[in-house]
This record gives sequence, C-alpha cells and structure tokens, in this order.
Amino acid sequence: MAKWLYLVGAIVLEVSATLALRQLVDHAGWIVLVVVGYGGAFLCLALLLRTGAPIGLSYGVWAASGVALTAVLAAVLYGDPLTWLMSLGIAIVIGGVLLVEMGASTHSRQAPPTGPIATVAATPGDTTEEPR
Repeated sequence: MAKWLYLVGAIVLEVSATLALRQLVDHAGWIVLVVVGYGGAFLCLALLLRTGAPIGLSYGVWAASGVALTAVLAAVLYGDPLTWLMSLGIAIVIGGVLLVEMGASTHSRQAPPTGPIATVAATPGDTTEEPR
C-alpha cells in the first residue's frame, strides 16, 4: 500500500510543479510550488525505490502518468491543444509502460540471481574456466 501512496504522491507533486511552471511566467511566487513539487516528487520516488520497487517500472509509470496528466490538465486549465495525434502519443507511451511492467513481471517469476558478483566471478578452486 505504501508503494502506491509514494507513486501517486510523486505523480501529483510532479504534475503540480509542472503546471505551476506556467504560472511562474507571470507570477514569481509560484516558484515555491515548483521547487517543493519537484523536490517532493523526487523524495517520493526515492521512498518508493526504498520499498523495493523496480526503478525502470517506477520511473516509467511516473513519467507516463506525468505526461498524460500534464497534457490533459494543461488543455483544461490553460486551453493548450490536445489533438488526436497527441492523444495517440500518450496512448503509445502508456502502452510502452505496460510492456515494461509485463516484462518486469515475467522477470520476477524467474529464480532470483544469487548476486552480481557470484554470477560473474569464479569461485576459488574452480577449474571450469577456459584458459586464456
């Protein structure tokens, strides 16, 4: 449950900070929300990774959600364009994240490695390595 809270927090904070950038153009006071939003987003991402969430999947969901929400909210709040081609691009990004997630799920069902050093280093007395 904490993983989802960290991820949603990171997404909401990042989208808020990005939308505040638009307001910053006219009103310098919005810098506070920009700095706090981006800082908080990265803090939430760090906490998410601390729970053991894979970085590729976490970043992919965060980035794709940020792109999609920012584009939609910018269209609603600021009248930015949201064309069918942009919508298609958002759908492709989301599809890509789903493929990354499916790949991560497939990988997690495999036996876990014994460790990065153990898989590449020969053990003492191991003569199975070919001579150079």
